[in-house]
Amino acid sequence: MASLVFSCFIIFLVSVTTVQSARQFHVGDHLGWRQPDQNNTAFYTQWAERNRFQIGDSLVFEYEKDSVLSVEKFDYFNCDTSEPITTFTNGKSTFNLDRSGPFYFISGTDDHCNHGQKLLVEVMAPHSIPASPPTTIAVPPEGSSPIMAPSDSPYSSDSVDQATSSSTMVLASSFLSTLITFGIVMMLAL
Repeated sequence: MASLVFSCFIIFLVSVTTVQSARQFHVGDHLGWRQPDQNNTAFYTQWAERNRFQIGDSLVFEYEKDSVLSVEKFDYFNCDTSEPITTFTNGKSTFNLDRSGPFYFISGTDDHCNHGQKLLVEVMAPHSIPASPPTTIAVPPEGSSPIMAPSDSPYSSDSVDQATSSSTMVLASSFLSTLITFGIVMMLAL
């Protein structure tokens, strides 16, 4: 009986901690990391724009007879391979996105960067949920009719980032459903 309760508790902990798991992105999807076609030099820019990267995610570069260089912003825009931050040459390289902000990658093969084989990845900063504003109740002067006016509060519903509130609701509902499942399993175990 105790081992069943312990097992249920472990399942509960695992399910709660995996709600927001890191993702692996295969750079370029099925094309991998290679010089794009002459008519599609914006391929990697468009690929990065279709994805949302978060801290903890990773990029997987797959390539043949090429390399991947992690570089500074200046080197990215100038396709300068002379002073990379990191160099990958093994054909399948994984780069962990460990902070928010931009990451710049270029090919180490001569002239590939100038033909579009470069990637700028923007990692999203973690969203913080603003603290609730202090609650105050305004009493209208006698003889006046209460009229609803737009709020000047920075926390009004118009200014709340919908993506933040949506992700918060998803996390809360995931946690709640996990908690309910755990409760049901515990009741069945008794």
